[in-house]
Amino acid sequence: MKRFFSILAIILMMALGSTVNATASTTVATTVATIQDDAQADEAQAEELGFHQELKKRFIEGGPGFMGIVLLCLILGLAIAIERIIFLNLSTTNTNKLTKEVEDALQSGGVEAAKEVCRNTKGPVASIFYQGLDRAEGGDLESAEKAVVAYGGVQMGQLEKNVSWISLFIALAPMLGFMGTVIGMIQAFDKIEAAGDMQPSLVAGGIKVALLTTVFGLIVAIILQIFYNYIIAKIDSIVNDMEDSSITLIDMLAKYKK
Repeated sequence: MKRFFSILAIILMMALGSTVNATASTTVATTVATIQDDAQADEAQAEELGFHQELKKRFIEGGPGFMGIVLLCLILGLAIAIERIIFLNLSTTNTNKLTKEVEDALQSGGVEAAKEVCRNTKGPVASIFYQGLDRAEGGDLESAEKAVVAYGGVQMGQLEKNVSWISLFIALAPMLGFMGTVIGMIQAFDKIEAAGDMQPSLVAGGIKVALLTTVFGLIVAIILQIFYNYIIAKIDSIVNDMEDSSITLIDMLAKYKK
């Protein structure tokens, strides 16, 4: 009987030990997984913060002189580019719809009705239409055509306003970066001359400043170049619509006069 109870006790201890081991293993695995997840989250957060910190660090290392001017070029260039993009988007008109409305108004109510449609429509195309209709009302078709051409040039000048400043900043930013490169190299050689020995630690700082100013200048030029190309493409699109619509207006006026 004692032997039976001993065997039963041993079996119970083994079963209890297996349960404890399984629970401990599960707990350890869960803890390890949690630690790994936390480590990955911390690492991702560190990388995210590290990029901004690294960018700020590199900008400061480049020196406040040239880096500040390059940053100013970026700010002014982006301000002008955003203003032009908003203006051009507001100047975009559905020319097909406007032409149809002007033609219908011209046939039903005459020149005054067509001018009223142009007054109620925004954009350079509507302004050109208004000037052409205004000249056609009191004069001949040739006067209307001259007014359309002249006022089209005025509208084109308004579309291209301040765009040349963006191209200036595109050219100026990398030039300032290259100037910082030259000055950094000169400082490096001055340190070599003063020390009388060629040591990497003497020239590392100057070369690093030189490379940083060049990199930031090129980055600013690339960013502004993208906006500049978009603005030029938008202007070309609006100008093409203006030219096509002007020809259509002259044809409508010729039919109306007949």
